[in-house]
Amino acid sequence: AETILQFKAQAGYNTQTTGRRDFLTYQGGGLTYWGDGRGAGPPQENGTSWTGAVGTSATGTAPPDYKWSVDAGTRLELDDDVVIGGFTSFFYEDTWEYYDNGVDDSLWVVDPGDPMTPESIQGTPSDGDFKTALYDVTRGAQEVQWSWLATGGIEIGEQSFGVTYLRTRTATDVATLAEDTRGKSYYFPDYDVNDPADPGNSPGNRTFAPWNRTETLEYTDRTTSTLILNGDHVLPILDDVEFGPFLFQRPELDWSWTTASSTKNQPDKRQFGSLYLPKSLNPGFPPFLPPFVEPELQVPYKPDANFTLGNVQHLYKNIQEETTQTSVNLLLPFEQWSGDEGFLKFGIFDDDLHRTYDQESYSNFNDNAAQYQAPWEDFWSAVFPDEDHPISDGPPFVDVDYEGRQRIFAWYAMADVPLDSWIKLIGGARVESIDLSIENFPEADATWFPPGSIAPVKLNPGDADVDLAKDTVLPSIAFEIVPAANLTLRGSYAQTIALPTFKELTPILQQEYLGGDIFIGNPDIVISDVKNYDLRLDWTPYLGGLVSASWFHKDIVNPIEYVQRVAGFTYTTPVNYPKGTITGWEFEVRQDLGYFTEGLTGLLLGANATLIDSNVLLPEDEIAAFAGPAIDVPITSRPMTDAPEYLYNLFLTYDIPETGTQIGVFYNFTGDTLIAGAGESDGNFVPSVYQKSYGILNFTLSQEISEWLRLTFQAKNLTNPTYREVYAGPGIDGEYLKKSFSLGIDLSLSLTARFTF
Repeated sequence: AETILQFKAQAGYNTQTTGRRDFLTYQGGGLTYWGDGRGAGPPQENGTSWTGAVGTSATGTAPPDYKWSVDAGTRLELDDDVVIGGFTSFFYEDTWEYYDNGVDDSLWVVDPGDPMTPESIQGTPSDGDFKTALYDVTRGAQEVQWSWLATGGIEIGEQSFGVTYLRTRTATDVATLAEDTRGKSYYFPDYDVNDPADPGNSPGNRTFAPWNRTETLEYTDRTTSTLILNGDHVLPILDDVEFGPFLFQRPELDWSWTTASSTKNQPDKRQFGSLYLPKSLNPGFPPFLPPFVEPELQVPYKPDANFTLGNVQHLYKNIQEETTQTSVNLLLPFEQWSGDEGFLKFGIFDDDLHRTYDQESYSNFNDNAAQYQAPWEDFWSAVFPDEDHPISDGPPFVDVDYEGRQRIFAWYAMADVPLDSWIKLIGGARVESIDLSIENFPEADATWFPPGSIAPVKLNPGDADVDLAKDTVLPSIAFEIVPAANLTLRGSYAQTIALPTFKELTPILQQEYLGGDIFIGNPDIVISDVKNYDLRLDWTPYLGGLVSASWFHKDIVNPIEYVQRVAGFTYTTPVNYPKGTITGWEFEVRQDLGYFTEGLTGLLLGANATLIDSNVLLPEDEIAAFAGPAIDVPITSRPMTDAPEYLYNLFLTYDIPETGTQIGVFYNFTGDTLIAGAGESDGNFVPSVYQKSYGILNFTLSQEISEWLRLTFQAKNLTNPTYREVYAGPGIDGEYLKKSFSLGIDLSLSLTARFTF
């Protein structure tokens, strides 16, 4: 018998978060030890003024991060051919995150060839009454994660049975403050908010890109439960049966049955918006009367995407998924004419997933005359719950619930056939049937944006329902050639498909925080067909050395791409483009430097690089819209979203067994990546959005203190890059910042105790 018991504890420090006393939160905010939300609660009485915070009018102190875990496992031989074993693990982590240097700007091009300007919302500069979205963002977040894993099994000769249970919980509590004060300054340089006589504060310009503030409080609880039963069996039949040049051995059968459930619960996500109207010098009327100063005011603000609600919103969302998966595989191993081993394999797979999405929105509908006479620095949200602002669930009713079902049934057959000791072929086919459906349940006055629409329309039952079905045969063929003992060449061709997600298919508005980026699904998108080509050459000149090069190519029909649309506000939505391709090269080198000299024993150096060239063809209607005189940006193709131009990884590790020391340095660099393609609406052009390249440097030092105790120091994100998204590409000169933030450097110290007995 062998038993292992391990304990691990870790404390962490973040240079941007830990210990700061102005950590953004809210009254009643934060998480309990096991992840319950302190500020979240059930809906209160309809039509009353609800209690509880609605804004980020509180700060706290961020403690150090910490995590701990306990692992235990045992293996026991009951007889010569009977073995039982089990393993259990519990993990817990509490982390904090903060930044106050966030930027989230919405820009567009009004006239072809002109520089980008702030996107105007709820009006235009010519109207003199409009808003902008040039936000400076502060964000504070706490996250609690824990998980419990238990697994056990028994082996009786050549038969084995296993059971695994996994339970996880991830709870986050996020407070986001977004303030737009730069919109006013863009149109009135040297603007002075405290001067009533400033041109930007005149009665006619008071609502010209006014300062605005949005506050979002969001507690999210995600839980999963998974139960897996599985077995592996060598069947006592067909022992050494000859069939032509093949000698079949006993077949092997493996099976698994999985049932899983997951829940995403957002009880009472709160959003609050306010506009600031500064003091204004108003000339007297009639003219012989002296001028007077209008008082400063804070008034309700409802961004266009949330315009049907009030300026305070309580959103209750619950998403549940239940899934059952079953798979059975039969392996027929054999020896062929040269004595090399191969196999035939057959299997079936069934996956049945059911999802329910429920949302209830409460707000101060039609509470438009409310105001708060106070300077900008005094948050209206701090006193709002104590004022008389009745909260109800309508009218108008705006929510859309849905039920989704995804059923996948497949069977396959494949063969691994060595033609000789140095070459083999692997081939087969998967026959797959997919049925994906969504039925929406809109409330009375719910609206949606039909694909291509620039204005919301009423969502009637059945309007945006989804019924995707596809029966397909997916063949694959591969080869492996070993012309020399240290050289291997592999190649493959395979057909696959890419399914859209429920989020991509449902017309529900998704927004991380009030005033932030918006995502709306598209019920018209379809399944993508993919042809994959791969070629890889590995050279291992000696133990500890590797040189590898590979080429890959994908042809995609109906690729799902993210584009931007304008409908009073800019949002991102998925669409099918006609065709896309991805071609790339991968290079990898690993070298044990001890091979060259004994003094470098234990030193391992490695690097890999991926170079990607992607392209998608735009549909004809987008090509025509971009080429029209209002936009004048002839675009027929662009890179594929989420495909970085390149990826680089470097690492250096040093293992000193004599002292129990392990050192590692890891550097990862990601190239520019397209996030969302360009869009246009009503003569305004929104260029593509790219995530700019960034590099991350991590360092690890681990030292064995005794036979059972180890101390580890880690430093992550040492370069502390600023994550930046920019508007770039055809239609504009240079780049314009859209979004940016940084996360700080993480330092941690952990102690691990491991006992074996």
